[in-house]
Amino acid sequence: MRSPGPRLIRAAPSSPASTAVHWICPPCPIIEASPATVVAARALSRRYGQDDTAVHALRCVSLNIEREKLTAVMGPSGSGKSTLMHLLAGLDRPTSGEVWIDGTNVTKLGDTQLTKLRRRHIGFVFQFFNLLPMLTAEENVLLPLSLAGRTPDAAWHVELLASMGLGERRTHRPSELSGGQQQRVAIARALVTRPTVVFADEPTGNLDSQTGAEVLELLRRAVDAYGQTTVMVTHDATAAAIADRILFLTDGEIVEDLGPTSAQDVLTTLAALGSMATGSK
Repeated sequence: MRSPGPRLIRAAPSSPASTAVHWICPPCPIIEASPATVVAARALSRRYGQDDTAVHALRCVSLNIEREKLTAVMGPSGSGKSTLMHLLAGLDRPTSGEVWIDGTNVTKLGDTQLTKLRRRHIGFVFQFFNLLPMLTAEENVLLPLSLAGRTPDAAWHVELLASMGLGERRTHRPSELSGGQQQRVAIARALVTRPTVVFADEPTGNLDSQTGAEVLELLRRAVDAYGQTTVMVTHDATAAAIADRILFLTDGEIVEDLGPTSAQDVLTTLAALGSMATGSK
């Protein structure tokens, strides 16, 4: 059953002009972390704005992300899936609730500590690649290590480039690479630090279907071959179907949590959730 969302209540006015508004979140289910938990969220909420005009992007979400698994996050536009990823990755701060990454409470960290934690524990793959145009493919891959002041493991990054099909493209700049090759560079860059978790935000959203399928295969292989914990936000049922677990969000809440599922079943679930949302209006 879908849990009730947060609600706004007005405090008893201390004067006739008082308009104080307080954020009230109902009790969230208690979720115990297991030894396999690598990322955990507890009663996580995010709102933008104040008073009656506030937008509630995420509503009291609690979840565990397991080590060496690929978790997909799906939902319609505005459902809160990107907000959830940004909060889990420490790119944004919640209005309430807490996030842990590898046992560290991310929400308690200052900006400098948070930057250091992201460099050590988190890899990112975005829809639009975000490569530096003046650097070669290899230099883009090694950039996170350079920023962290860490010495590259030559054998590891050479293996990584080869596994991404970039062995012969390592000296090419982004303008000399196809979109699929640029995304391969971005994936290698996310993996090169051996992060605790990789967050992928619509990694195939800017690619054709064939190239997208190749990129998804690489993300799946990173989990299976390297044990890379991955959280992927996607609107693509085919992308979600490679995951070990699929979370469906609607109106800032997790409304369905499935194990490995076919693309057709993902579409069926999305259609059912869409019908429920339409019927509740």
